Amino acid sequence: MKAQTVKEKPAEPVTQEALAPAKQKTGSRLWSSYRRNGFAIAGSILLCLFVLSALLAPFIAPHDPYEQELRARRLPPFWMERGNSKYLLGADVFGRDILSGIIYGIRISLLVGVVSIAVSVFLGILLGLPSGYYGGRLDAVIMRAADLQFSLPTILMALAMIAIFGRGLFKLILVIGFVGWAEYARTMRGSVIAEREKEYIEAARALGGSDLLIMVKHILPNVLTPIIILIIVQMPRVIVLEATLSFLGLGVPITTPSLGIMIAMGYNYLFSGYWWLTIFPGLALMLIVLSINLLGDWLRDALDPHLHR
Repeated sequence: MKAQTVKEKPAEPVTQEALAPAKQKTGSRLWSSYRRNGFAIAGSILLCLFVLSALLAPFIAPHDPYEQELRARRLPPFWMERGNSKYLLGADVFGRDILSGIIYGIRISLLVGVVSIAVSVFLGILLGLPSGYYGGRLDAVIMRAADLQFSLPTILMALAMIAIFGRGLFKLILVIGFVGWAEYARTMRGSVIAEREKEYIEAARALGGSDLLIMVKHILPNVLTPIIILIIVQMPRVIVLEATLSFLGLGVPITTPSLGIMIAMGYNYLFSGYWWLTIFPGLALMLIVLSINLLGDWLRDALDPHLHR
């Protein structure tokens, strides 16, 4: 009797359709977690209001933020004595509407935050991805450069670079973006090291995939979760850094509506009874940072795989 040979059926390739249930499950888990987190909901609502006010600033601001009315200098909010309903939150030392300045200042804060974070992420991926994939001398050089940057205070590096390259919105974005690359590079490197030895990467190498293709197409999409979490965590710090530099007179030009500049201009009058010059811009800055932190805390916990084992 001849032994019957069993012909094995070749394994079917993994398709996007096969991965769809897993993606759907992740999305469902995130949505369920979001609905149960009141702080995340409050933070997202508050952040949406800030984003909308920044996008619609030319349409919703009651005044031109650059318009000066000398007769309205240091005018108090409308509910106080001498207040005027034309200036709901009062006017600054030049007679400019504080509410309009805050709306446009939020616009500057979010613009600097988003674009400078994008610069940091780009540099971090550009350096961290090959560092983790190749290792060796390249990894050593990039990580020693990151260690050097970590050893210097961020504010000190930003001050030094602004002193060298000068002031301006575009330069400020580049400076803040550059001083933040190291953390993204180190996070990316660690994720790539954990990913590069997995079976699907070995299979891609066996099929003749180039290093660039493997890094960009196969590894990068699977290591973005820590980067997304880091973006949310770093965004408030970047916004505060912009406000700090502007407060010190080294950020955006002093004529530009900025929360940091508004706080600095009102600081000298804070103890003279003109508290609204500083309190309202400071409150707006605090609420922006708080809204992002509330949303970031939820997202970090929801995306952390160690919490869902």
